[in-house]
Amino acid sequence: MDVVSLTRKLISFNTVNPPGNEGEIARFTGNLLADHGFKVEYQVYSGSRLHMIAEKGIVPGKAPLILSGHFDTVPPGNISWNVDPFAGDVHEGKIWGRGSSDMKGGLAAMATAAIEAFNEKPPSCGVKLIFTADEEPGCPGILQLVSISKEPPEASAIIIGEPTSNLPATGHKGAIYLKARFKGKTAHSSMPEKGINAIYKAARAVVKISEFKFEAERDQLLGYPTINVGKIAGGQNLNSVADHAEFTVDIRTTTKVDHSEILKKLSSKILIDAVIEKMTDLQPVFTSEEDPFVRLVYSICGVEEHDKRFPLALPYLTEGAVLQKFFGGIPIVILGPGEPETAHTANEFCYIDRLTESVRIYKEIILQWQQ
Repeated sequence: MDVVSLTRKLISFNTVNPPGNEGEIARFTGNLLADHGFKVEYQVYSGSRLHMIAEKGIVPGKAPLILSGHFDTVPPGNISWNVDPFAGDVHEGKIWGRGSSDMKGGLAAMATAAIEAFNEKPPSCGVKLIFTADEEPGCPGILQLVSISKEPPEASAIIIGEPTSNLPATGHKGAIYLKARFKGKTAHSSMPEKGINAIYKAARAVVKISEFKFEAERDQLLGYPTINVGKIAGGQNLNSVADHAEFTVDIRTTTKVDHSEILKKLSSKILIDAVIEKMTDLQPVFTSEEDPFVRLVYSICGVEEHDKRFPLALPYLTEGAVLQKFFGGIPIVILGPGEPETAHTANEFCYIDRLTESVRIYKEIILQWQQ
């Protein structure tokens, strides 16, 4: 299967999360790789949801190169699409569909490149592909996978195939996802003085969050930390005092802030009346441009000296935040064919030229990387 056909096939699997349904796509991808001599295993995430791990050419004393990505996608959304989100239509030099950029195009390119690399010659160090379930809500899938790993971690470098338009990024912000719940006391809305309105508690906290100051210096690569309230809910009906309310907080962090200090400040000064649930707590990702792996990737991608676009950092979270720590701080590059601006949007697409280019890039990295 060429990379375009494979991308279209992967798009045809509806892996919208929730619920994910990654079992079928995991087995299809695993069977494809197994047909080309890869050792494939599946790890159960939950129910029929699966992670797929495939490896080939791994020898003692040489840590493998990791190629990583996720099967799940966000929903198509409420805005009407001009194409079927799961058809993988091809026109205007693009493949259209949910996941084309984020990140089934990247998965297809990685699988294709790994197969082609071994068809040319055995790489000096082996390759391991880690394709996961349940990445979109904040990487719980990869966190579960590493938590059940029975083998000591061994890898030499990591490529995360998230959408970057084939521009190598060497870092991204960390993330803290919180849910703040507030309790009140219900009463008839005509007698609000007899109740305690949880929505008012939440609203006062939201205003304070909008004025929150990190008091952090600028990170040279990642910029400044950010905070956002993305979802809020509360109450039970129009004519009652709300006895409950909740909202989510999305914090993107840099190396210049301490996660525990941020949580302490929020809980002691803003979310005083709330029960706080921490859903995600992942540190920023960073690899020096002087690292040999980064230098190799730059060379293959055609990054020239003094290119003002680099070093490139990403504002969004990836599984690299989990994997870099799990594998002991090894070099990591985020590099994929997708278009970041189309991820999570209606009429998502990936340029066909980017897909074919990414196969070449991944394959050359696999063949040229020396541990």
